[in-house]
Amino acid sequence: MELRSEALAVLLVADPATKAHQARSLFKQRQAYTLEPQAPLRAPAETPLPGRPVRPRLVAALQVPSRSPFTPEGRVALLHAIAHIEFNAINLALDALWRFPGMPPRFYEDWLQVAAEEAEHFMLLREHLQSLGADYGDHDAHDGLWAMAERTRDDVLARMALVPRTLEARGLDATPPLQAKFAKAGDARAVAILDVILQEEIGHVEIGNRWYRHLCLERGLDPVALYPELVQRYQAPKPRPPLNEAARQAAGFTEAELAYLRDGF
Repeated sequence: MELRSEALAVLLVADPATKAHQARSLFKQRQAYTLEPQAPLRAPAETPLPGRPVRPRLVAALQVPSRSPFTPEGRVALLHAIAHIEFNAINLALDALWRFPGMPPRFYEDWLQVAAEEAEHFMLLREHLQSLGADYGDHDAHDGLWAMAERTRDDVLARMALVPRTLEARGLDATPPLQAKFAKAGDARAVAILDVILQEEIGHVEIGNRWYRHLCLERGLDPVALYPELVQRYQAPKPRPPLNEAARQAAGFTEAELAYLRDGF
């Protein structure tokens, strides 16, 4: 069995628990698979990407109400929103793995590991939701992460620049304030889960940074000068202050990159 083809098959799975289980199994059993980095793959035309459940209902971002963790209902809604991000992150990692041929083998190994870790994050959050009498799918959600995956589907450099090191890096900034809110609301389990997610997301963003720089070097491009051009071309969101500079440095952002992020380029 070939690894990238199997990743595409998992991406097509609609049931969240099955997808998470299969992503983790693919990583654990990775030595049993062959890898064909040069092989172009084609997703089946009759099956939409990615596979997703009927619920949650996907709506425009502005239609998703704001959430406060200081009521039981608000806390569940906020946890649901984070779980939805992690479910999308499984899909994003699997999509990077199967979609882009011609990369070094380490590229595919990296994104397989990310898919497995995102699956673990999703299951931790879903289990916590269930302990509160709720479940994934109970609330509406938006599709901003996957929308950027669609925009960057034809260029692996743009994907690395604008998904892991832009959209997912926003989670590095957002997590500590979220932890403070959950702590104030008395939800120690949510704080602990977010600790796990934050530490592993640093590694995921570092993977995006590393491959972005690899591709810039390969194409003779300046990664610092190119980035604002990509943000404008693909209409990517800019970071919202305050930045978690320690986490971003650990994820491989240089001082020059942090400077333009601080200033809003």
